[in-house]
Amino acid sequence: MKKILVTGGAGFVGRRFVKYFLDKGDQVIVVDNIAKYTGGIDPNNGWPLYNPKNYKNFKFILQDCREWFKDNKDTDFDYVLHLAAMVGGRKIIENNPMIVADDLSIDCSYWQWAVECKPKKTLCFSSSACYPIALQTKKNYRLLKENDVNLEKSIGFPDLTYGWAKLSCEYLAKIAFAKYNLKSVCYRPFSGYGEDQDLSYPVPGICKRVINNKDAKKITVWGSGYQMRDFVFIEDCVRAVIKTMDKINDGSALNLSSGKYKNFRNFAQLAAKIIGFKPKIEGTRNTPEGVFARAGDISKQKKFGITHKVELESGIKKCLNYLLSVN
Repeated sequence: MKKILVTGGAGFVGRRFVKYFLDKGDQVIVVDNIAKYTGGIDPNNGWPLYNPKNYKNFKFILQDCREWFKDNKDTDFDYVLHLAAMVGGRKIIENNPMIVADDLSIDCSYWQWAVECKPKKTLCFSSSACYPIALQTKKNYRLLKENDVNLEKSIGFPDLTYGWAKLSCEYLAKIAFAKYNLKSVCYRPFSGYGEDQDLSYPVPGICKRVINNKDAKKITVWGSGYQMRDFVFIEDCVRAVIKTMDKINDGSALNLSSGKYKNFRNFAQLAAKIIGFKPKIEGTRNTPEGVFARAGDISKQKKFGITHKVELESGIKKCLNYLLSVN
């Protein structure tokens, strides 16, 4: 039995990993303060897809992880999944750019604690927002490779203050390995999605809009709708992490991506088709759009034998069915 710490474990991504380790019989400790806009859900109220309180090997601590790090000096963690962050949809981050200060503080507090308590391995969850926006424009875009961010040479200008925070966390992971021999891997998820994701994110937001406006002649999406993203189903992300978590130790990054572009208009059209109607899809002025094109190269993932099993249409069906079931 392993001892697992999951910071931010009550959030959308964390809940999936918590279940994986609980089902394995590992001891899982989740530290999360259920901050507003993060999508965190108090397990005492039950989680949407399962109830972690039914597991005897589950412990939940309702606390800001920065405070927990100060008070707890356990030195026997086998794995730490560091997911804690002040996140939300793009609109939330754009409207509160100084939230980066909290993210930086969380990551600094974690790595200071890790140097002292020496967990055997850290799984650090970064973001595709760390990639240079210069490689994601209408005139200049391509699949983003892990080495497009080189912390020793050039990092470019990342997306949003959130991107800066994630780059800083990766840099600290590199220092922790070089100076203190702390093993870690940094994952860069692209547009991960799944059934119980918070509605402030694009995929559930669009799916909900399509359901609520079934048979309407028009459906709107944010921005022009021509902006493209790399949509990856959450269970594929989990499988990729589990497959590689013991294979990278020096703080290096690994994309969690499909290598495929899909624009938001096409996404909405596909969702509408699945539930049986064909509206006109239009963009919306004065709403966030972000970079023009973001998708991740899969060459490094292939070297580790990673394949994604859930195609976009199947993933959208899962999300639609879930939202219909909870309506």
